[in-house]
Amino acid sequence: MQNRTDLALELKEEAEEQSSLKGVSMKTRIDASNDIKETRITIKDKEGEQILGKPMGQYITIETRDLSSNDGSYHKEMSEALYLNLKEMIPRNAKVFVAGLGNSEVTADSLGPKVVNNLWITRHLKREGYLKDAMELSAIAPGVMAQTGIETSEVLEALAEKIQPDLLIAVDALAARSSSRLNKTIQISDTGIAPGSGVGNHRNEITERTIGIPVLAIGVPTVISVPAIISDIVGNESDNEDILEMLDEDFTSMHVTPKNIDESIKRISYTISEGINHLLHNHIKAE
Repeated sequence: MQNRTDLALELKEEAEEQSSLKGVSMKTRIDASNDIKETRITIKDKEGEQILGKPMGQYITIETRDLSSNDGSYHKEMSEALYLNLKEMIPRNAKVFVAGLGNSEVTADSLGPKVVNNLWITRHLKREGYLKDAMELSAIAPGVMAQTGIETSEVLEALAEKIQPDLLIAVDALAARSSSRLNKTIQISDTGIAPGSGVGNHRNEITERTIGIPVLAIGVPTVISVPAIISDIVGNESDNEDILEMLDEDFTSMHVTPKNIDESIKRISYTISEGINHLLHNHIKAE
């Protein structure tokens, strides 16, 4: 029955209603000209971890009206906001390894693989003597355990040991608690990711502890649980519980996605990949 979410911002909003937020700080910046709101949440200690249920680190949420709409330029402003945050978090000469997490056969879970398809990969070109001054970027869409029989973290750990990148960027679809954030929010964190946790399908974490290198995570909420939808509509907690008790358990365990998810994933994946590609373009220009 739990209204699961992967967004630190939603966890903070819930915690604020219940207690003080010791060990957690937040800064908000609004770009009114581009209709973008950026919220940076920092979990500073163990107390903050307990309050939000997230590991210590930074969680940056970039929100706009709708990433899935056709604005004529695949949301260049959001790509730029993503790029600027990544630029602060990634050393300029770093060797970057991107993992597009998720199942490419399931539209709402295909964000990661589609981002990888749009990236400008440079590792092989650098090894062959081309683009000597470009940032090294390699990428993979490792699939999911049901397709491979292998934990994604095991695949990435083995590859990281072989190709020796400086950091990993894991891109994945997330779950939200509020329908107003579906396809409108990009979350960046420097703490890694636990794939599937937002929908109750817990897999091994992908973090510096398991992979052996720093892990950044980029995600967009594409699904929401039925209990969360009911909560959005009803609002009152006691009424929510009464309604949920009347519903079949199989129904309340479902997660749903907007009807335009095919077009949304196409546009959002391009927005994210352009933010990452901008790192490469900027690196070459600076040289």
